[in-house]
Amino acid sequence: MALPALDSPKWQSASAAFAFGVKSALSSILALVLFGTFIGVGAFAHDTGFTLGWAVASTMLVWAGPAQIILISTSHAGATVLESALAVTISAIRLLPMVVAVLPMMRTPRTKMHQLALPAHLTAVTVWVESFRLLPHVPRERRIAFVNGLGCGLVFLSCVATTIGFGLAANLPPLLAAGILALTPLTFLLSTARNAHRLVDKLALALGLALYPLVQLLHTGVDIMICGVTSGTIAYAIHRWRKRA
Repeated sequence: MALPALDSPKWQSASAAFAFGVKSALSSILALVLFGTFIGVGAFAHDTGFTLGWAVASTMLVWAGPAQIILISTSHAGATVLESALAVTISAIRLLPMVVAVLPMMRTPRTKMHQLALPAHLTAVTVWVESFRLLPHVPRERRIAFVNGLGCGLVFLSCVATTIGFGLAANLPPLLAAGILALTPLTFLLSTARNAHRLVDKLALALGLALYPLVQLLHTGVDIMICGVTSGTIAYAIHRWRKRA
């Protein structure tokens, strides 16, 4: 969806910016991938014996497909609430750099900390990718409202998909459910590559893809984190060296 110009009177109210965020969420290609992903989450919740209300609540409160799979898997396996919460928290750490990257794009000198609470919760991978694509076209004073609309639109869509997946679980083959879940990381990889304009971003992405098969041989259980930190650090070091040179 094409957004109005930065100086357009359509940005005058926060409610209009929120509505533009919702429309952008529902018209995004990533929304279709997210819809398919949460059909798989809903089906998985059904197959492991959880209720529809529990599945939808986890979509709204956890708001991260991989973390929900971890929550459902650990809870189904008999883990305590504390153990499941710890596993989900460790998984959610990967989102912290995204929050740190997106929130400064929304802040103004008059922004209060409580105004950033909802955008911080909504900043999962989809919102992070779309924010970098769309926020430069949104007036800074309306960016919080826009991201709230973007995130709430995506969460609503995901709740609908969770409900549909829960209802289709009896007829959804396990292999198809697994394939649907695999669409998310593949799509985000392609979206990140599309949004990588600077050399440091492209270098970090390329190094991550090259190093991951090697890091996986270590069988650490945190292969993605090790690969991401290593490739990002190398790319940043090369970027700093080029600036000084």
